[in-house]
Amino acid sequence: MTKYHQGFYKPKNPAKYAGDPNNIVYRSSWELKFFRFCDLNPNVIFWASEEMAVPYNDKATGKLRRYFPDFLIKIKTKNGEIQTWMIEIKPLAQTMAPVRGNKKNKTYLREVKTFVTNISKWEAARRFCELNNMKFQILTEKELGTF
Repeated sequence: MTKYHQGFYKPKNPAKYAGDPNNIVYRSSWELKFFRFCDLNPNVIFWASEEMAVPYNDKATGKLRRYFPDFLIKIKTKNGEIQTWMIEIKPLAQTMAPVRGNKKNKTYLREVKTFVTNISKWEAARRFCELNNMKFQILTEKELGTF
């Protein structure tokens, strides 16, 4: 038994999904919650999950890699404007630099490496969004609790 909430999502509005609506995989209960929001919200025109790659230089390893953001959504705002958003869902703890505390060296170093990799991804995502008239947002359990 896994400690993570994972599975396949079957959309109620498959025409809104930009990709294969029979192969939508969620990797956390937070992602599942956001899937439902995108699928059922009439202001979400289309959405996709991990359907797009953004190249980035991973500063933790020095390697060029590809980042697959959790979501790409297009929404219609209250004033009728159409906006495209790139959304990443992460635990709040992974959006902040790790604190050493009583952690073993190996654990702390792994957390630092993950944080540096995440920062590298998010910098590339922000640049990509700026160049493509999109917005980038990281959502944590804090924001998802309001959905």
